[in-house]
Amino acid sequence: MFIPCVRALRLHELALSGSLLLLIGSPAIVGAQVPVRSTRSADAPTRGIDMDELMMSVETLASPDFEGRRTGTPGGLKARAWLVERFKEIGVAPFDNAYVLPFTLNTRTGETAQGGNVAAVCPGTAGLDKVIVISAHYDHLGIRNGQLHPGADDNASGVTVLLALARTCQQTPFRHTLVFVAFDAEEQGLRGARAFVAAPPLPRQRIALNLNLDMVSRGDKGELYAAGTRHYPQLRRLLEPVAARASVTLLFGHDAPGTGREDWTNQSDHGVFHEVGIPFVYFGVEDHADYHQPSDTANKVHAGFFGRVAYTILDALTTLDHAAL
Repeated sequence: MFIPCVRALRLHELALSGSLLLLIGSPAIVGAQVPVRSTRSADAPTRGIDMDELMMSVETLASPDFEGRRTGTPGGLKARAWLVERFKEIGVAPFDNAYVLPFTLNTRTGETAQGGNVAAVCPGTAGLDKVIVISAHYDHLGIRNGQLHPGADDNASGVTVLLALARTCQQTPFRHTLVFVAFDAEEQGLRGARAFVAAPPLPRQRIALNLNLDMVSRGDKGELYAAGTRHYPQLRRLLEPVAARASVTLLFGHDAPGTGREDWTNQSDHGVFHEVGIPFVYFGVEDHADYHQPSDTANKVHAGFFGRVAYTILDALTTLDHAAL
């Protein structure tokens, strides 16, 4: 995350063959923290999220092998290649036969670095011109003063949910075409998002909405935030039913100055979309003691909360997909 981020919601899990499968539908919570299979209407699409896969992806991206994923470093390039392989394995398509959208940036130390966003597309079923861009930045701080900054919550967690949504779309497509983009250089001033919005791989006027995921796996209070609806109140009306049925506490806010809470409008990649008038919803948790610290490790991820958040974001995406954007 570029500067402090936040997020919160509710959901439930199904234990199946040793893994947790999160199914979209109307949640049925039994007991305080005993998740069960949700009920869903007969015409609801069958979509699932594999909790084991979520955790393995976070552990991989936050491992020492990726050296904190700083833009332009060997670890950052390794993370980029890993994402390309994940998109290929999922089966979502590249733009013009290339998953990597390269760009150049000048770092704060005056050096030139080669960044690369990783993007893929999942065609919709309804022939709609408008598309939804789902984003999460994969870069982090790298190694500082000899210490590895793993960036498990910030933002291996968001990338992991993005990949799960891509897999879900490939298995059961949405009405809208979905563009999945893992941004580079968010920590360098949202540079990857700026490069994407300045030269998107499809006409910019087709982008109806940006759904940005940044820090979504840590919830001491069980809260996930959906920021941006103050700017775009029509989105709040759509998401209020999602909040009502969520298995985490989904809160709206962190998008208005002068309210005693940080305004996150420009604190992650969604801010670049907002600057050009593209509506956004930003899902995230509030900052914790491990934010931008070497202690932001995968073993600090709240697995149950993380799974419920992933399911809630899937529910939100499905709801927004069925709206007239």
